[in-house]
Amino acid sequence: MIFQEKLNFPNSRLTRTYSTVGCGFFEAVDIQPACLGLYCGKTLLFKNGSTEIYGECGVCPRGQRTNAQKYCQPCTESPELYDWLYLGFMAMLPLVLHWFFIEWYSGKKSSSALFQHITALFECTVAALVTLLVSEPVGVLHIRSCRVLMLSDWYTMLYNPSPDYVTTVHCTHEAVYPLYTIVFIYYAFCLVLMMLLRPLLVKKIACGLGKSDRFKSIYAALYFFPILTVLQAVGGGLLYYAFPYIILVLSLVTLAVYMSASEIENCYDLLVRKKRLIVLFSHWLLHAYGIISISRVDKLEQDLPLLALVPTPALFYLFTAKFTEPSRILSEGANGH
Repeated sequence: MIFQEKLNFPNSRLTRTYSTVGCGFFEAVDIQPACLGLYCGKTLLFKNGSTEIYGECGVCPRGQRTNAQKYCQPCTESPELYDWLYLGFMAMLPLVLHWFFIEWYSGKKSSSALFQHITALFECTVAALVTLLVSEPVGVLHIRSCRVLMLSDWYTMLYNPSPDYVTTVHCTHEAVYPLYTIVFIYYAFCLVLMMLLRPLLVKKIACGLGKSDRFKSIYAALYFFPILTVLQAVGGGLLYYAFPYIILVLSLVTLAVYMSASEIENCYDLLVRKKRLIVLFSHWLLHAYGIISISRVDKLEQDLPLLALVPTPALFYLFTAKFTEPSRILSEGANGH
């Protein structure tokens, strides 16, 4: 004989079935409907010792994601090295863009460029620290995260199930917590700090620039921050898997363009100015960052020798510059040939 008992909890309907076993003995079995959807899960409603009661299948709370049994579990793991490298890449983007536009609009004779570069570095560093401090657990430079398993983890809104092809069960949540939203928080702090610090600095020290040129680097930031935000919102998952290759390709291209535009054809041309060495070492750091991100340093003894490839692009350029003569190409381009 079978008996059923319905247990009502807020936002949940559970059915407990009792079946007779032998003479008068009962065995309790929880029967719950199957949880549909790739990211739908059952939230824990009540726990008493070894007894756990879960609610209906639905969206998991922030800071949780579903496990293989379709139960919402808190994100308690520490980010992997690759996750930190991804966050570092997203943190570098506004800093590099700040430096580019500061250099672009400051002019060669402006003494304010160095102070603006330092201020931009200070803004991004403070924004990163504050972002870590306000993230869970609050007040420490450490975050808890859920492990990224597949590309679809970044786009849970595309996997809301429709059991009857009419009603949609909305299970959209941050399965890659907090790798998706923490970038937006960081960009917000960067923007706030820039608006608080940079205008005062530029007004006091950028005397060598015209009034219309002083704030152009700030205006540029007001354009590229929304672009970066949309890029993270739409392509965050793609960037997560592609950023090591993006770093390598862009750093190689920009190094080649800079060296050709500066008419660097030998080692002496490179050593003649400190600024050129700074640019070269900065690109070498980006090369190393990209190589480490690709290898993930899973096997330290095998992956570290790859860092010896970092100077290779610059050396290749210097050895082959005499065959291409970038100065001649630039002069012909300027003359319209």
